[in-house]
Amino acid sequence: MVTFRQAAQQLAEREPVMARLVRDGPAPRIPLWKETNFESLVRGIIFQQLARPAAVAILGRLVDAVDGEITPDTVLPLSDTTLRAVGLSARKVISLRDLATKVRDGTVVLDNRRLGHLADDEIIRRLSTVKGIGPWSAQLFLIFQLRRQDVWPVGDLGIRRGYGVAYGIPTPTEKELEPLGERFRPYRSTAAWYCWMAEAVLAGRTATLPIADDPILRAHGRRA
Repeated sequence: MVTFRQAAQQLAEREPVMARLVRDGPAPRIPLWKETNFESLVRGIIFQQLARPAAVAILGRLVDAVDGEITPDTVLPLSDTTLRAVGLSARKVISLRDLATKVRDGTVVLDNRRLGHLADDEIIRRLSTVKGIGPWSAQLFLIFQLRRQDVWPVGDLGIRRGYGVAYGIPTPTEKELEPLGERFRPYRSTAAWYCWMAEAVLAGRTATLPIADDPILRAHGRRA
């Protein structure tokens, strides 16, 4: 299997723009998180549209409420009152319950062996049936949790802006960016990484991870 760094080198050999980003930017670093797939999605729901400190605090209270084990079977018995008390909005309570229910009934597959037989588009389709999880969230799950190599999240403004800056064009729309990613197959995830980094790299600033490096339970000291 080709690593993300090897994919970066292959992209750099194809064209000068990627070559510059690979040369001047940080190597792709997809954290090897120790959270389960369910925990990853729960974290994603909690962190939506919240500042990191507030999200981490809510996450910690949820971890405490389920005695350190975030699973569908520990989340579903919690009352709405309890979930609201840990800091979840009414919308996020609905999302969390919907995710847990669909994992338990098999609509959403999170077992790694079964996921290995599902194409990216099928995983995105299933995850997008969950209230509060759209294609963008599902695509980030594919890249950062499942480490899939050929994902192109055109709904991400950071990627669109970075592509525009790197290639010297106005920020493309989602529809415009979709075909522009074809040249990067089968390593569109790595290309997306460098688009996330492009503005900082080309401005000579320190580039940071496109998402917070906040494994769900590491932040609370439960796992090393």
